[in-house]
Amino acid sequence: MASDRKGSAIVIMGVSGSGKSTVAALLGKNLGCGFLEADDFHPRSNKELGVIVLWACKDSKAIEYQLTDHSFVLKNAEKMSKGIPLTDEDRTPWLESLQNATREKILNGETVVLTCSALQKRYRDVLRASDPDYEAGNHDCRVKFVCLTASKEVIFARVERRAKEGKHFMHPELLQSQLDLLQVDESERVIMVDATDNPDSVVDIIQAQIIQNKAEVN
Repeated sequence: MASDRKGSAIVIMGVSGSGKSTVAALLGKNLGCGFLEADDFHPRSNKELGVIVLWACKDSKAIEYQLTDHSFVLKNAEKMSKGIPLTDEDRTPWLESLQNATREKILNGETVVLTCSALQKRYRDVLRASDPDYEAGNHDCRVKFVCLTASKEVIFARVERRAKEGKHFMHPELLQSQLDLLQVDESERVIMVDATDNPDSVVDIIQAQIIQNKAEVN
């Protein structure tokens, strides 16, 4: 039975350095909706018991989610900072926790913008299942994906700059492994956007494409 509430989620996806966080925050602000940063779901070295506190900001108010899944014994952020690629075993509890937080928003009838690399279809399907009415293989659900792209040179320069400034735990050497992993099938109807331009222009393109896609569906 379909849910009466009409919440939805927009996932800003792509490799590290594509601009996910900046673009998602701006898009959330423009839409006046919540914003979830998937990097905050990764276990950190100071969260020994696998308890993660995720802050979802909406209208300048912080909403605290406490996630107590003790499978979070793998410290993803620490691995990535050392240039060690994540395995599916690392990603699964992370994606499921993001799914739970997103589903809560959808069930409450809210729109939420979230970031997630979501490089493979199987990872995106976990997030699609945030929609309580999702059926496997149906890409017209309440969870939509926007993939940010740019040349390898542009993205590497961004990742290297962030690493030098200590602004992100992602090791630059992991970029190629992410580029190799990225796979998007045309049938998924993922919105592909060139993120080389400034963030405001990128967000304008995304909003125009979302409106166009809604018109095509209706």
